[in-house]
Amino acid sequence: MAAARRRTIEVISKANRMKTPTAAIKSAARTTKAKASPWADLDEAGSGLSVNDFLTTVLSRAANALRRTITVPYADRFGLSVSEWRMLSVLADARTMSFADLVVESVTDKAQVSRTLRLMEERALVRVVNEGINPRWKQMQIHVTQDGLALYQKVMPAARRAQAAMIRKMTPAERVATHRALTTLRKICEDTKADGIAE
Repeated sequence: MAAARRRTIEVISKANRMKTPTAAIKSAARTTKAKASPWADLDEAGSGLSVNDFLTTVLSRAANALRRTITVPYADRFGLSVSEWRMLSVLADARTMSFADLVVESVTDKAQVSRTLRLMEERALVRVVNEGINPRWKQMQIHVTQDGLALYQKVMPAARRAQAAMIRKMTPAERVATHRALTTLRKICEDTKADGIAE
């Protein structure tokens, strides 16, 4: 009888030990779900938002993480910085572009574009032509060279594969929702003046 009682106690104890992690996991899941989106019931004042919850912070961190995870490896493999690859990919489509247009299309500030172009010109990936009489108002035209195009054609298949691999980690529904949300955000920013909105 004593042995049977001990076995019964051991079985109950084991069952309780097995239940504990499951209960803890379920509890943690409920807590995580409840805190999953600080944007769900957001009021106009943004009450309760921390800096880490800001849209600009979330997107910036995601963009930086994606750049490190996706772009840097294949850019490094072909001896390019992320900035050089960005310029090269934009110029490869246009073949020739003004400095001002390149700044806009590459979504990069003027100083960074200037530094990157100097490095690319040294490598004969681009040719920079200064047009205009007044040096203060000269127009810079950027031409991608044959060497630049050849390098672009080598990198692009690897870039497509790396981008597709990350995109495919999401479900088809998540891909559509993410693309739609990011496209919508860009349109809102282009169409709306953000008066009174502070980061």
